[in-house]
Amino acid sequence: MASRFRSREAWTGYVFVLPAVGLFAVMGLYTVGYGLALSFAQWNGFTPQWTWVGFGNYLDLIYRDPAIAPVVQGAALRTLVVMIAVPVLTVLVGFPLAVALNHITRLRAAFRTVFFLPQVTAGIALFYAWTYALQPDGSLNYILRHLGLGSIAQPQGWLGNPSTALPTLIVVMVLGSVPVAMLLYLTGLQSIDQSVVDAARVDGASGLRTMTAIIWPLLLPITGAVVMLNLRYALQDFQTFLLMTNGGPGGHTLVLGLESYNLAFVSGFKPTLGLSSALGWTLFVVALLLAGINLRVLRSRA
Repeated sequence: MASRFRSREAWTGYVFVLPAVGLFAVMGLYTVGYGLALSFAQWNGFTPQWTWVGFGNYLDLIYRDPAIAPVVQGAALRTLVVMIAVPVLTVLVGFPLAVALNHITRLRAAFRTVFFLPQVTAGIALFYAWTYALQPDGSLNYILRHLGLGSIAQPQGWLGNPSTALPTLIVVMVLGSVPVAMLLYLTGLQSIDQSVVDAARVDGASGLRTMTAIIWPLLLPITGAVVMLNLRYALQDFQTFLLMTNGGPGGHTLVLGLESYNLAFVSGFKPTLGLSSALGWTLFVVALLLAGINLRVLRSRA
């Protein structure tokens, strides 16, 4: 009787799981396999046949095609800058904010809500709001001029100046990433055993010493997760660049994610879907390598 009940329970579990497995098989494995096959072919999406080129698409992206390779190389350099800046700045801003919120008792929930609000706002609305604020007559230039800092204001807009466009987008990405990082750090801080901190203070450790020698090492796994999340975000994000600058001005904000989108959807009838897929798979492999390195570093410190 008991075995029959367990068997029925197991079959009930399979019935509930099967739709999710089927959906993953169709939307996940099939599309991933299709994209991998397409990365070895030339196709514009309209002709009935693919033209197989083997690793030709990958070689064209890296060095062989004089029209595409320089664009991809420039986009790779800008992507690398974003991949370094966004995780580092997110940690540098998110951790102190979490420490400050952890020390205050009054209005903590209100401050936490204010800081987390951008995360729950629709991304497209947030990007357009930033675009308006950063225009030549936008609110940022207006505030700077009324504070007597008109020399810093950008007459052509913060996104229209080639020297400020990419740094400005990095700041926007960081401000969008900080809420999650702050929440993770705040959770970690509140899970630390207070007796450990009290023992350090009894031994004469200053607040800074306690923070750097005890609290920060205990939060390293959270820092690893924050860095990994933002590395993936910086590597694969393209909607921020598409909606706010579309790669401009003059290609100074063109990154690999946006270039992959352009090759797939903005190249007309040119057979560049394979190039786009090859670039997407390259980003996917890099993301996997970074995840593996991050996991290995965290395990070595555990």
